[in-house]
Amino acid sequence: MLFLPDFDGTFWEEKVLPETKPMSLFFISAEAGAAMAWRPAADIYRTPEGWVVKLELAGVRQEDVNVVTSGSELLVSGVRRDRFVEEGWSHHSMEITYSHFERVIELPCDLDRASVSIESYDGLLLVRVGASHEEEKR
Repeated sequence: MLFLPDFDGTFWEEKVLPETKPMSLFFISAEAGAAMAWRPAADIYRTPEGWVVKLELAGVRQEDVNVVTSGSELLVSGVRRDRFVEEGWSHHSMEITYSHFERVIELPCDLDRASVSIESYDGLLLVRVGASHEEEKR
């Protein structure tokens, strides 16, 4: 038994807590990590012509992005690759996620009959959806 001083000069008894297992959140297996997709941030705008969905995809080439519509859902997926690593390099710190990404956005309209185009500017992907106000779900 060990007695330790408190801030006010009194003593308290140290209690031995039962051993606990580390949280699995911090110990993700390589297989599980490879299967997880990151989710890019998105802004959604209503326009007179339909919708604009802006996704933050810095470092992702437009040819590495897939856009699919189904019903009222817009699925944007792809991969961000680390293209700047050279032979002999080792990482000191890595905060940028390089792997598969996926974002599903539901819009209040039927996207099967809508026109969809994509553009990229300065790390942002713009998905323009041409949908009339009459096609919106009630």
